Amino acid sequence: MDLVCYTYDGWKPRIRPASSRRDWMDASPESYAYRCLPLKIANAHGWEVLSPCGFSAEWNGGPAPGDVSIELDAGYPPHDGPEALFGLGALTFHIAGILQTPPGWNLWVGGLPNEAKDGIAPLSGIIETDWSPFTFTMNWRFTRPNHRIRFEENEPFAFLFPVQRGVIDQFEPKIVPIEDAPELKRQFEEWSRSRDAFQEEMRTNPPSSPAEKWQKFYYRGQDASGCPHIADHQTKVRAAPFAGVNIAPGRPAHSPVTAAPPASPVLTSDVPLAKRDWLLQSLLALRTLAHDNPLIERRPAISGEEFLSRYYARNRPLILTDELKDWKALNRWSPDYLKGRIGGATIDYQGGRSGSADYERRKDDHTCSMPFDAFIELIESSADGNDAYITAYNSGTNSEALAPLAEDIGRLDHLLAGDGPEARGMMWIGGAGTFTPLHHDLTNNLLVQITGTKHVLMVPPEETPRLHNDKHVFSEIQDLENVDPQCFAEVADLQVFRAELGPGEALFIPLGWWHQIVAEDFSVSMTFTNFRWRNDFYTTYPAD
Repeated sequence: MDLVCYTYDGWKPRIRPASSRRDWMDASPESYAYRCLPLKIANAHGWEVLSPCGFSAEWNGGPAPGDVSIELDAGYPPHDGPEALFGLGALTFHIAGILQTPPGWNLWVGGLPNEAKDGIAPLSGIIETDWSPFTFTMNWRFTRPNHRIRFEENEPFAFLFPVQRGVIDQFEPKIVPIEDAPELKRQFEEWSRSRDAFQEEMRTNPPSSPAEKWQKFYYRGQDASGCPHIADHQTKVRAAPFAGVNIAPGRPAHSPVTAAPPASPVLTSDVPLAKRDWLLQSLLALRTLAHDNPLIERRPAISGEEFLSRYYARNRPLILTDELKDWKALNRWSPDYLKGRIGGATIDYQGGRSGSADYERRKDDHTCSMPFDAFIELIESSADGNDAYITAYNSGTNSEALAPLAEDIGRLDHLLAGDGPEARGMMWIGGAGTFTPLHHDLTNNLLVQITGTKHVLMVPPEETPRLHNDKHVFSEIQDLENVDPQCFAEVADLQVFRAELGPGEALFIPLGWWHQIVAEDFSVSMTFTNFRWRNDFYTTYPAD
């Protein structure tokens, strides 16, 4: 659907996608306010209209329009500023455009959600913009006299989003005893008990990590048992920019826009960085035009031809839910089975990870060896699940020791080539809490989950300029769910995809997609890169 802003020559509306950030939310301890997903969604749920000038204004308390005085900053033409038209302390902003929505859709117009301005408050309106051939205004009203307020140039003065006409009239509100919905009652009481227990745990054993100080059931779209209830749960909303309007992406309210959005480019190029970043952000905006973009699609099975045309060649992630159903490993690979099958064969693993902030970058410094059965006992008994982990990096030295497991692994001949060392896959074995920090790979990968559950966050490659990619495939940001907003403010507006990968499911991670992964419990996974189609793009990767 189109939202069109028609302009005459000389009309230059400043409209941009809304930001999820707010200054007061940044200032909240440990950025606590951002844990409220409804706040973040509301903040970004539309477009901001920006003031074309800086000005100050004051109301003397009288009823007439002339009781409001307005003073524009030097250098701005009078038509850029607001006017006092209504009286009773009202201030009116003009919007330089005729906005049109599809049939049956109105525009809600008001102030920025979850933002306040001292001394003046926004008024809200709903406009039938599907037929109206008129412009409209945005109005504010002073909340007390003799108090001078100020708007900076490019400070948002209006917030708008489409609402479907007539829908509110179709609802029949009612109050019903909870006993009439026994399943809802059970789910609520289960959550209530878990909430009380969680709060008590926080009081008696407060964790050091901010990410562990709040329950994430609603944030993840799950009930207290971990069960998702809808397929289109959103943790982020991103309005597309208006074509032809060159305004920097949304910033916190009351912060003047004076430069392009922050970026941390790493890869060298002859293309000007601003142009490259514009192209990447435009491509990212195009992704949001399709309705299926907020989620990673889940399919039970797929043909090789469709996988190639819809996902592999288009750089789109995908979860396959039933392709591994005949693999013997799914019913066998428990800790006891693995110990019995491999025994005391010596394996390499990544150890001492918890004592180092850059364990993923300095893999050689963390390579350790021990008998396999002792390794399994170590990760089962350790309170720190991330300290020891068999990763893909250890696959070369572990291939012989882990070879007896090959008979439990099935084939995916319609997706993967069956010959060569890559066909054996790369093994990941670890305990609950193993964490792979944010990074991207130089190949297309198929991550196959055999035992346990993993949670994956993925970010499209077009977001690379905002991900502080400081070296090779790594980011200065290791964990997107535990980010210092003072250092990485722009991360709040990233497009992030979430996926839960259970036993028997396979996640296609396309080339260049950033991802971080954490295991919920004892986990065995495999990575395959031996696709039937070209996957050697790493050979032309520019050196650091």
